Amino acid sequence: MNAFLFPGQGAQFTGMGADLYESSPKARQIFEEANNILGFRISDIMFGDNADELKRTDITQPAIFIHSFVKHEISEGKDEVSMAAGHSLGEFSALTCMGALSFEDGLKLVSIRAKAMEKACQAVPGTMAAIIGLDDQVIESICANIEEIVVPANYNSPGQLVISGSVEGIEKACAACTEAGAMKAIVLQVGGAFHSPLMEPARLELAEAINNTQFNALRCPVYQNVDASPSLDLETIKEKLISQLTSPVRWTQTMNRMISDGMTAAIEIGGSGSVLRGLLRKINRSIETSSM
Repeated sequence: MNAFLFPGQGAQFTGMGADLYESSPKARQIFEEANNILGFRISDIMFGDNADELKRTDITQPAIFIHSFVKHEISEGKDEVSMAAGHSLGEFSALTCMGALSFEDGLKLVSIRAKAMEKACQAVPGTMAAIIGLDDQVIESICANIEEIVVPANYNSPGQLVISGSVEGIEKACAACTEAGAMKAIVLQVGGAFHSPLMEPARLELAEAINNTQFNALRCPVYQNVDASPSLDLETIKEKLISQLTSPVRWTQTMNRMISDGMTAAIEIGGSGSVLRGLLRKINRSIETSSM
């Protein structure tokens, strides 16, 4: 069974989509539609060479969403899918490409989400760190015993868990993880504490937007980050999408659940095309991977 996987923030690259714009009239139409929806020419930023501008959360998230959607829409194999999932932001790409949201509504939600996250980051400083080479349970215990906000944020693959929280909390957790035997504890260059309680103001803002958006029936199950499970009930999908901002991305669990449900091949759609394939190889090498 084929699965489509959609990347999240961090999969961007300068010049992304320029080749598609030049070679495909359909891609060009979607990029111009995106420019009109957002009210500025995000395509110029995507096609340009200013990596710092592209890294901004309010630019990165819509850019990756648009890139994934374009790649999906112009692919001849876009209907050859039995299940889908997206990493964090990528969950919006998955839901849109699988029919739950129109492109316009999906892009508007992604833009609202990105701006709300930027505001939350500016209101309360926070950060994230990747912990390499330590059991998840050990990291969970360390986080729970620090008297600061610090929580598991991304279960990316066995031996790679990203934590999120206050600056002081992350510093303490990194020191404790290193002491407990972690190979590496790397503070990430991110704007704030994504997928932590510090994103609560953004969650509230996103909830209002999601609850006022039309959702439609999915063409195939989308496995969601919050519980690594698929849902076809639209209200449940909305609730999970809202909860995602302050909950961990259970990517390892999602991949394992999809494998147990019959996934034999995974196609990464959008971004650099290698981030999620790399994680999946660390989770289970028997799954065939490719990119679109």
